[in-house]
Amino acid sequence: MKLITDTLQVTRSNQYTRSREKRKRYKPHPDDGKYLSLIRQITDKRPTYGYRRVRALLNRFLKANGQPSVNHKRVYRIMRVNHLLLPKYTGKPVRTHEGTITTLRSNMRWCSDVFEILCHNGEKVRVIFAMDTCDREIISYIATTGGITSELVKDLMAESIEYRFGKVDRLPHRIQWLSDNAPGYTAKDTIAFARMMGFEAPYYSPESNGMAEAFVKTFKRDYVYMHDLSSVKTVMELLPLWFEDYNINHSHKGLKMMSPREYRNMQNKLEGCPVDLFFILLDKIIYFSENIFGYNRIQEA
Repeated sequence: MKLITDTLQVTRSNQYTRSREKRKRYKPHPDDGKYLSLIRQITDKRPTYGYRRVRALLNRFLKANGQPSVNHKRVYRIMRVNHLLLPKYTGKPVRTHEGTITTLRSNMRWCSDVFEILCHNGEKVRVIFAMDTCDREIISYIATTGGITSELVKDLMAESIEYRFGKVDRLPHRIQWLSDNAPGYTAKDTIAFARMMGFEAPYYSPESNGMAEAFVKTFKRDYVYMHDLSSVKTVMELLPLWFEDYNINHSHKGLKMMSPREYRNMQNKLEGCPVDLFFILLDKIIYFSENIFGYNRIQEA
């Protein structure tokens, strides 16, 4: 290569770059057109989805029709050639996170946050939600046009417990409650109620409430900004549909491109596994040791 570039009086780096560009050219396959039509249907309905989520929905459709699945590299190639990929960078600085928020099993840690939806007529809807940090399912939510008070937070906790465990007086085992420092969460009544129900609250994570904040960004991008926001009434009617669609269809890389509901169903099939029972028993032992022995020592001190 050096002899050629010296003879032509050009730089070697330029030739290396051009040779790499030639190697990156994609060769079309005969059946790309069939997949392209299905991909366009998905991207037309969900224009904020990247190639990994598009591939998850595409394979879900192909599997339902008894057809073989498609590799994510092929979906990426088809979408790149047809200019269907999302922009690679948002232009915003990216912070490095080294902490861990996700958990290995469901019902170990729940996170919560609040976000606003501004309607076109100037009205605002405030939404408070609870999400499992393992399966990413939105367990419960409450929407209001007023402020987020301690009573709303306690109602959210009660509805979340009822959704996951039925009508019980207390959680069957300890669950960590992760939230930010908003007044509704840090109120004395909220903390007292949470501890009475069996939550470990407030629970502090190395990354604060990053998973809930990431959900807010995703929810606004994929649902709020893509629909009619003419009035509070319209938004209130659409919210149940948006949350249900998220739980059923929104695939996550951390869940092996499954949706929260799909991941939950897979977990339910594995219930009763000796390993899972061991972790539940261990969690209960730790819970009782901390709340009985640890609490008594504090009282004595």
